[in-house]
Amino acid sequence: MSDLVPADTTEDVRTRGSGVSRQVAVLPVGSFEQHGPYLPLATDTLVACAVAREIAGAYPVHLLPPVTISCSHEHAAWPGTVSISSVTLHAVVRDIAASLRRSGVDALVLVNGHGGNYVLGNVVQESSARGERMALFPAAEDWEAARERAGVVTSLLTDMHAGEIETSILLHAHPEMLRPGYETSDFVADDRRHLLTLGMSGYTDSGVIGRPSLGSAEKGKELLASLADSFGAYFSMLASDE
Repeated sequence: MSDLVPADTTEDVRTRGSGVSRQVAVLPVGSFEQHGPYLPLATDTLVACAVAREIAGAYPVHLLPPVTISCSHEHAAWPGTVSISSVTLHAVVRDIAASLRRSGVDALVLVNGHGGNYVLGNVVQESSARGERMALFPAAEDWEAARERAGVVTSLLTDMHAGEIETSILLHAHPEMLRPGYETSDFVADDRRHLLTLGMSGYTDSGVIGRPSLGSAEKGKELLASLADSFGAYFSMLASDE
């Protein structure tokens, strides 16, 4: 459970906060949606938590438990998928940020594990315009740097869902969660211009878009290490007094 739920006590948080100019909290945001026949419904949550744990191991941040259900409406055709509205997710994140500020934590980073959570970008934009400190991580550039460092062959366009990146991170962080089948489930659909209208079922029967057969635990380890390095710029920006 420590992989998903932080074991901090209130004194741990107090001590960590005393050593920084501004406290930065990290909120993993996942989803509960299909990831083909071999990855669990909680894949995006597991990925977001793996990234957040890597960050917490390298920077003095306040690690929060994950948001486990989000905006997965494009996956509604597959059993097991559960969604909340973008309005609800927006409200949940805003409430968490407000609660953190009341307890003295000035900045919040949303570690997003699900590409369909488009509303998180709006949450950060609006919060920043109000003078609040918030960021969304990783950006596409962070993923691209991680992809190159880890030797991930598939492009970010092709590696859309349950592909090489997600399979690699789970092979490293949670190998017990994978089931047989990722080795033979590659499927490519790069032209997805009608995704918002048709949903994933308009482009894939299996629920997979990407090349999971290329995944490896070593790639997963390097992906996380690269993302932790990229986070340094975010931490410096949010923790600064300027």
